[in-house]
Amino acid sequence: MHQASEKNPFPAVEIMANDILTTTQAAQLLGISVRTAQLFIEGGALASWKTPGGHRRVHRADVLAFMAKKNDRAAKLSSARVILLASPARRPLLEGLLSTVGEGAVDTVDDVYATAFAIGHRLPAVVVVDLADARAERLSLLSHLAAHPALGQTRLMAVNDPDAAATDAKRAPPSVQVTSAEQLPLVIRDALSDITPPIERMALPVSFPLAANESQRLEALDRSGLVDTAPEAAFDRLTWLASQNLRMPVALMTLLTPTRQWFKSRQGLKLTQTPRSWAFCNHTVLQKEVFAVNDLSRESLFADNPAVANPPNFRFYAGALIVDPDGFALGSLCVIDYQPRALDAQQAQTLLALAELASDEVRLRAVNRQWRWACDRLERQA
Repeated sequence: MHQASEKNPFPAVEIMANDILTTTQAAQLLGISVRTAQLFIEGGALASWKTPGGHRRVHRADVLAFMAKKNDRAAKLSSARVILLASPARRPLLEGLLSTVGEGAVDTVDDVYATAFAIGHRLPAVVVVDLADARAERLSLLSHLAAHPALGQTRLMAVNDPDAAATDAKRAPPSVQVTSAEQLPLVIRDALSDITPPIERMALPVSFPLAANESQRLEALDRSGLVDTAPEAAFDRLTWLASQNLRMPVALMTLLTPTRQWFKSRQGLKLTQTPRSWAFCNHTVLQKEVFAVNDLSRESLFADNPAVANPPNFRFYAGALIVDPDGFALGSLCVIDYQPRALDAQQAQTLLALAELASDEVRLRAVNRQWRWACDRLERQA
């Protein structure tokens, strides 16, 4: 017994860590509702498995690890923007790797001055500095950024090859994470991920994919003030252009709320909204490029969708991301047809360009709102 005690002086802790919990017990340990725990589990934030009877179970150790992570990252990110400092030669490699991260928007710059300007323009969630060249200058930049009090919420990362990473980790400030290029998508995705899921705002079961930062995305959508507002000519012009240029019977500007896909602008469709579970745009907001499905009825993900299996019997869809000033995905600009078809490269580029213009309109409204608030404050102080 004494020997066992020396090997593990706290055997009860180990036993507790290996306990198997029900969803209700996990919720009690986390101090949240059972519904919230179900969303953690369904969203993959908590690893789980099904019993033969179809009930979900989780390890207590996974719950405790999740609680520790939650405490470490209690502060919410107000941005999903990533600034990447890389030379033109390295830019294609690093941008290609980051294109696999569905969350956030990436602004690439190629010198330290442009980096400082981009950070000053709008505080990012992450600054990534590639150390493949100009290493001394860029390590100096990282030291300066690490000491800047305004960047306390911003994650700082340095990229280098594995052989040099250990050396750079010693030279970089302790708050700077040093990673290899291959690991960059993983660490960026972790940096941008929610620590909490969208919780009670979502309807169970969730039958569509969610962004890793869905809670933050929904908060950004609330901040935009766009949902359930009147039609606006600026957005209607863009959906009209999409419909006319791509020769599509339907063009929409969609916004994804917790339960609805709401249309800020629409051409060729009487519906003003659909359930969120119907939205093809659930997939569009998870990637940077155009998301297109040539024949929805032949794709297992969409064949049973009510808008495909029943009237209006959609067959083709293509959408491009609309983002807010902080890089959060609000929805998409999309085109739909009742016949199978495909976009060529030029048409895809047109759709991307129109979605970027829609994003510019969203950003313009945010700036105008801030300006009006500032004017109101000055008037009240006068």
